[in-house]
Amino acid sequence: MRTTPFYERTSALNQTGLWDHWSGYLSAKQYHLSEKLEYFAVRTAAGVYDTSPLYKYRIHGRDAEAFLSGVLANDVRKCRPGRAQYTIWCDDDGYVIEDGMLFRSSETEFMLTAAEPNAAYFQDLVGRGSVQVDDVSEQVASLAVQGPRSKAILSSVAPDIAELRPFFITETKFDGSPITVSRTGYTGDLGYELWIDSDDALRVWDSLFEAGEGNGIMPFGETALIMTRIEAGLLLIGADFGSSRYAWTDGERSTPIELGLGWMFRDIDKDQRHFIGRDAIQREFAGGARWHLVGLTLDWQEWDDAYKRVGHVPPKDHTPLAEEIPLYDKEGERVGFATSSMYSPMVQSHIAIAQVIPELSSVGSEVDFEVTIDHEIKYIKAAVTKMPFYDPPHRRA
Repeated sequence: MRTTPFYERTSALNQTGLWDHWSGYLSAKQYHLSEKLEYFAVRTAAGVYDTSPLYKYRIHGRDAEAFLSGVLANDVRKCRPGRAQYTIWCDDDGYVIEDGMLFRSSETEFMLTAAEPNAAYFQDLVGRGSVQVDDVSEQVASLAVQGPRSKAILSSVAPDIAELRPFFITETKFDGSPITVSRTGYTGDLGYELWIDSDDALRVWDSLFEAGEGNGIMPFGETALIMTRIEAGLLLIGADFGSSRYAWTDGERSTPIELGLGWMFRDIDKDQRHFIGRDAIQREFAGGARWHLVGLTLDWQEWDDAYKRVGHVPPKDHTPLAEEIPLYDKEGERVGFATSSMYSPMVQSHIAIAQVIPELSSVGSEVDFEVTIDHEIKYIKAAVTKMPFYDPPHRRA
């Protein structure tokens, strides 16, 4: 297994010795005996997550914008220099291959992140244009600094960070080391991501934790990250959707509309931009989607009663579950499926990200959520809820 440029620090802080594998790298599952401690660091102070295993592609050249405009579903022309943009890329049938963040530093310079390897895919699409796709994954280390105190900590070292607005990026120096900072993240909280030359990684880490001393800063692992992203209603490949690249049937594939990403195509009837999957997506707008992405909040009284009736203490397990759970209507017909669920410490309720038939996608609609208690299937009422489940006002401060 490979290790990230921060491994010398992360391995020393990992009290549990628990690691996951991410893109061939060791990634801490949790540092402390309680992952909930790390979760609350993000929600009340500041947490630091090593995102270095992300694939990072530098896309540059005179025709870079035109190239990305024809490949990415979200209109890159709306992402001006100094901005970041969440985006997806689809196949010809309008199914999602993957999602990622696009960072634009100039008219001709971009960086795209992805959870899965995509270099060959993009390089094969270049054609004769004046554009180049370089895999810079190993050259660029990255950290997510998330939580209500993240701005104060970072701006104490680099004051210009304090003025950075959501989805903006800036070039700055962090205690002498040049870095790029984006006001982005995967926790639904106030947060930033630092993009660092790998050779400067440890120096930036040490400066960050020195600046955060006394502010509750601590590293957090994958379990706490997944908890926060479910509360934020953010999608995870391999959990809430699968890449169409590896799917055998259309039932394993998802369209942008089914994943709640139809907002990327508000102007599709007026805009003549041709991107991969456009025609199929336009047809789906006219004909309707199979599923709609929704949030679910389970009825706490029914949950408690179902367990108490058989002598159990009702569990309030915050451990995130990435597992498909069937949903039913009152007649017992299957009407959808939950993909990610957990008990939210902030919301104080069981929540889930799910896909349901369009007829039951309105806020307030009810479905039955399947659970197994003592080897017997039970059904808990769940109400369709607007996402994000947790949306702190300081996230936009």
